[in-house]
Amino acid sequence: MTLRIAVPSKGRLMEKTFDWFVARGVEMRRAGSERDYAAEVSGADMQLMLLSAGEIPREMAAGRIHLGVTGTDLVREKIPAWDQSVEELAELGFGSADLVLAVPQCWIDVDCVDDLDAVAADFREAHGMRLRIATKYHRLVRDYLRAAGVADYQLVDSQGATEGTVAHGTAELIADITSTGETLRANNLKILSDGMILRSQAMLFRARGADWTDGARAALDGLKTKLSI
Repeated sequence: MTLRIAVPSKGRLMEKTFDWFVARGVEMRRAGSERDYAAEVSGADMQLMLLSAGEIPREMAAGRIHLGVTGTDLVREKIPAWDQSVEELAELGFGSADLVLAVPQCWIDVDCVDDLDAVAADFREAHGMRLRIATKYHRLVRDYLRAAGVADYQLVDSQGATEGTVAHGTAELIADITSTGETLRANNLKILSDGMILRSQAMLFRARGADWTDGARAALDGLKTKLSI
């Protein structure tokens, strides 16, 4: 049985994924224009699919593909009990970013997550509402704050320009992905000293619930040998 593998369909993630595989003897390439998402692979018994990075966790969880390349942040956010649905096969060494909790720089008395409890209580007393945290990573942020013992907050969904929500008055703090922290600083935000929620990078995953026939398992063993993983 031919392995079905999905990789990001555009941008630097796609290019770097192609580079990572070709360096190990597996060539991936588009078969048509950028609009039709057709793709080809040589050097391994696989069927290549081009999907958005956000779709790949869903397809793996559903068992419709055997392998997928996407960010660890997306897998852990989109798949409940992710480690029961997928297995991490290899870190690819690119796409690195940190999911962090950041507050306004003017909050001089707030340096760590424990400080948020006092701020949340004061904010609710003054404004009659909970602190709003803008993010698109609802599951990861809830799990992180639950472990830290913080409960008096509400999540505000933000699918873009999250760093600007504080300045726009739609949130009091944010949880977002950053590579260098420059955009946060430009928006007068600071990362809490213990505000690292997740270190993310591109990863090759195996879908545990896919149709792992003997042929598929043999093809995966051969691929792992070729990729030295």
